[in-house]
Amino acid sequence: MPGRLTHRRDMTPDDVSGNPSWPEGFTQLLADYERHLTAERDLSTHSVRAYIGDVADLLEHLIRLGHDELGGLDIRGLRSWLAKQQSLGKSRSTMARRATAARVFTAWAQRTGRIGTDPGALLASPKPHKSLPGVLGQADTRAVLDAAAVAADDGSPVGLRDLAIMELLYATGIRVGELCALDVDDIDRSRRVVRVFGKGRKERSVPYGVPAAEALERWLAEARPKLAREGSGPAAFLGARGGRIDQRAVRRMVHERIAVVDAPDLAPHGLRHTAATHLLEGGADLRSVQELLGHASLATTQVYTHVSGERLRKAYQQAHPRA
Repeated sequence: MPGRLTHRRDMTPDDVSGNPSWPEGFTQLLADYERHLTAERDLSTHSVRAYIGDVADLLEHLIRLGHDELGGLDIRGLRSWLAKQQSLGKSRSTMARRATAARVFTAWAQRTGRIGTDPGALLASPKPHKSLPGVLGQADTRAVLDAAAVAADDGSPVGLRDLAIMELLYATGIRVGELCALDVDDIDRSRRVVRVFGKGRKERSVPYGVPAAEALERWLAEARPKLAREGSGPAAFLGARGGRIDQRAVRRMVHERIAVVDAPDLAPHGLRHTAATHLLEGGADLRSVQELLGHASLATTQVYTHVSGERLRKAYQQAHPRA
């Protein structure tokens, strides 16, 4: 039996090519699949690495079963792979994601003639546990944004930048990766609309309100020129050294800004959840929120109706004399 390949989720074809237990055909297969995901499906680097890591883990399982060709993969092999994930204590959401990765991969393999039948078409996906996302209440949100505005009162470029980022994240519900990828020309200040390229490079336009517009105007007109350096390029938001701000810096800043007012700790994605929840609580319809967030499926957006429903239930229990 071939030796075991140490698996990482962010594995690439280069990581396996030097391992003596890894069949050369599998290495080429992963390389071809990576090109497909990058060039044809135009997925983000993060998504490509996640897909490749899951498929590499599946192929490693196939090796352990004694196969060195993709033709040995069948529905029993797929099910035993998922059963192995369960025995390792993987969450239902992780297993559901890996089942999806397997189905996408086997469909591509059949479509390109690498296997005769598609075993993934027979694979049921474990239903992920739908946990309610963490959100800030409207009072806490106002407190967080007010504190960010106070911190920007000194006119420092970083303070004004952070205020603009906080206001824009909450106003639009965009992902932190989408925010960091924004260029100046993606922000239409006259129409108060931001152009976003989401997952799969799908473009959408998201409106924002007056407070975000005012914060963005001060950042772009007053503060950004002070941080810009030769080579800053068109990036809308810059780091302290003048380059495009990275996601880790934004996450760290959001945690710090929220901690100032002792509100429940949230990452930038929590502000996305918060924006969606407040839109629904304010009367926005589910389809509109789906479009604003860039969700491919309405089912993804529906989790926010559970958040609002849970709050309504708690309010009822606290207030109604016969709750």
